[in-house]
Amino acid sequence: MSHPLEGRRAIVCGSTQGIGRACAERLAAEGSHVTLLARNPDALAEVRDSLPVPLKQRHAWIAGDFADWETTARSVCEFIEDRGAVDILVNNTGGPPPGTAFDADPAAYLEAMKPHLALSQGLVQAVVPGMREKKFGRIVNVVSTSIFMPIRGLGVSNTVRGAIGNWSRTLADELAPDGITVNNVLPGFTNTGRLKSIFERKAEKAGTTPEKIKQQITSSIPAGRIGQPEELAALVAFLVGNEAGYINGVSIPVDGGRLAAM
Repeated sequence: MSHPLEGRRAIVCGSTQGIGRACAERLAAEGSHVTLLARNPDALAEVRDSLPVPLKQRHAWIAGDFADWETTARSVCEFIEDRGAVDILVNNTGGPPPGTAFDADPAAYLEAMKPHLALSQGLVQAVVPGMREKKFGRIVNVVSTSIFMPIRGLGVSNTVRGAIGNWSRTLADELAPDGITVNNVLPGFTNTGRLKSIFERKAEKAGTTPEKIKQQITSSIPAGRIGQPEELAALVAFLVGNEAGYINGVSIPVDGGRLAAM
């Protein structure tokens, strides 16, 4: 594999599992120095030590509770002051618990904004000054296809993801003159621990099995299968590279054609 991200420094959120880990592994394989950001120090250390080092990169990690967005953003600022500017930020956070929009407590919407919109804003404010100095920056938000088509039973998540979608498009316009791009990737049904738990909850509510729920959902996907985290990571790796400098303010589904079929 070539190393198009050689010398780049990246922060990847939620990077101890699922899509975030796949992104961290792909960026490292392409030559980037990767800093992992998640809650569990033991898991962070394990993933850091397992990342590819084709160019003998120095990978690192930062532990932070995403709900405590102020403390986490401050830790990232301190890390940047110590280690230097970051070129790439991948915002990736697990979604809020499932449930209908109507039944959700109003406080649930406010709480969901903390690890999603508030933390993402804090991280952007931490990394953008260094990006501006270099006249280069790549911000990619891992969001959801729900910003185009709400997913039934994920009322709070649909709402928060929609806010992230408009926030990122606004930033894309504001930061473009500085050589910084802001884009969204929208995973459809992807083989992660969160998807497994969604299948289990749906099955329990419907009085059936998770496998049958999986079969029902798979039948709605034109590709006829569930996606893999590595497929989304491949798109992220492209969007953060030099060749994607004229791609800005877009939201790209990675969903096997499901949105297009609706």
